[in-house]
Amino acid sequence: MDEWREWIRDRSSLLIMLALTFLGGAWWWHGRAVTHPAGVLVAAEPIQTEPDPAEPWTFKQHRITPLAHFEIRARVLSTERYRFDRASELSPVDFALGWGPMSDSRVLEAFSIHQRDRWYFWSTEVPVIPSVIISHSANMHLIPATDSVARRLLSVKTGQLVELRGQLVRVDGPDGWHWVSSLSRTDTGDGSCEVIWVESARAADR
Repeated sequence: MDEWREWIRDRSSLLIMLALTFLGGAWWWHGRAVTHPAGVLVAAEPIQTEPDPAEPWTFKQHRITPLAHFEIRARVLSTERYRFDRASELSPVDFALGWGPMSDSRVLEAFSIHQRDRWYFWSTEVPVIPSVIISHSANMHLIPATDSVARRLLSVKTGQLVELRGQLVRVDGPDGWHWVSSLSRTDTGDGSCEVIWVESARAADR
């Protein structure tokens, strides 16, 4: 009987190790960055026009006021999930996006990029013109309009090309909290991020 129990214990340990190895490999495979050859992947600038609709609406007890219609095709430089900050009730993920020169692998290989606390940070040891980086990349707070849009956003990987369509918005909470989108692609500092009500999202081929 003891030998039988030992045999079962050994086999159980082996199965657990195999399962953990499989899950770890699946997690790595899902999270790996998408790579591209050198060259600008997205030449077009984001499109910003008059808001549509123009009237506010309520979402999860927050007042959403549209400021501008917004469309962007860009390369995902980084993604960051948020679960515990004030904004995570509405926005579960931020994308750092790049277009123009900031969608070119030859340019990006010289950069270290990461996100933290709803900010996007970059660093490099090569000479750069900061205004070019500022005007061709941005951290964007994403508010999915539906559950299906949320699932698409949360499945996006670093390196993918994405197309987002929706509204730049102001958000006002019942507790007085507010979040206001930037309306410029060239501003910096506090308030320079876009807050996007995302009506549609898709990964786009080159």
